[in-house]
This record gives sequence, C-alpha cells and structure tokens, in this order.
Amino acid sequence: MAVRSQVAHTGARDGSDLPDIGCSAREVYDFTSRWGGHILNALLDGPHRFSELHRTVDGISEKMLSQTLRTQIRDGLVTRSVQPTTPPQVSYELTDLGRGLIESLQPFVEWVRRNAVEVAAARHRHDQNQK
Repeated sequence: MAVRSQVAHTGARDGSDLPDIGCSAREVYDFTSRWGGHILNALLDGPHRFSELHRTVDGISEKMLSQTLRTQIRDGLVTRSVQPTTPPQVSYELTDLGRGLIESLQPFVEWVRRNAVEVAAARHRHDQNQK
C-alpha cells in the first residue's frame, strides 16, 4: 500500500494556518535529491557564491544548481544573502536545519565511502551474470 503525502490547512483563525503535512519517505528523500546532498555538503565549509558552488559540485548544470538551491531555500535548509555591491554579490549558506540534515547524513556518506568498491564489484558480477 502506497503512502501518500497530504497537505491540509488547519483553518485556524489565530493566524496559525499552517499546513498539516503527512510526511512520506519520498518527501524525506526529496531533501537529499541527487544534487541536494552534494550542495549541502559543499556548504558545510561556509557560505559560497553561486559560481563557487558550480565549480565545487562536479557535473551539475547551472540550471539544476539554481533549481536545487531554490528548493533548499524554500525547505529552510539554505539561506540566500545579497550584498548591495555593484554587481550584487549573492551567497548561499546552510541554516541550522540544513546543517543538522547534512550532519545526520554523514554516517551514510562514510558507509558509501567504505563500501563503494564492494558495491561496484557486486554490480559488475551481476551484470556479467546477466549476459
């Protein structure tokens, strides 16, 4: 049985009309999309400008970087700051929420580093047996 995310407004009259979100595994995984984790990890070092992030996150297109940053800002994981210079300097930085997320993923990242060769070997064996 699939679990579906539901968003329903509480209809409160005191101004606290916040959505009631039924969290599904998909929503959690969306925080750590293919590129999301790379971007958050790059921001662990501190604020970065867009061009710095683009150079740091190998293989990401400018469009995907922009889209992912917008999503992470919306999710409260990243902040965007604009310095009033000419031209304006825009930088991105982890929020406490974003820092907590990426730090909680560190054991997973370490597992991947420790086991990447074994996983690659298993894939190779599997692919050879499929021929």
